[in-house]
Amino acid sequence: MSKPEKPDSNDVVNPGDKIDPEAKTVEAKSEQVAVDVPDITGDQIKVPTYFVVEEPNGEQKALHHVQDAEEISDVIRQARTDEEGNRTWR
Repeated sequence: MSKPEKPDSNDVVNPGDKIDPEAKTVEAKSEQVAVDVPDITGDQIKVPTYFVVEEPNGEQKALHHVQDAEEISDVIRQARTDEEGNRTWR
């Protein structure tokens, strides 16, 4: 009787949570999709693996939807909209 294989420490339940080591650029990361399935109502739900945000210096940064969830929340808290629905930042 052989021993079962030891699971890879980088394995994840949701394949979309896995970080693609080949995706080096913000553009490549922005194209990765973590979830693309219909929900219970039949609507298609798509969740990106990375959310691309713009830093105060104008540089774009890709935030992983699991690893960087707290930073993503901080960015969302900073967002505001004016009377016309335009996004403003504080």
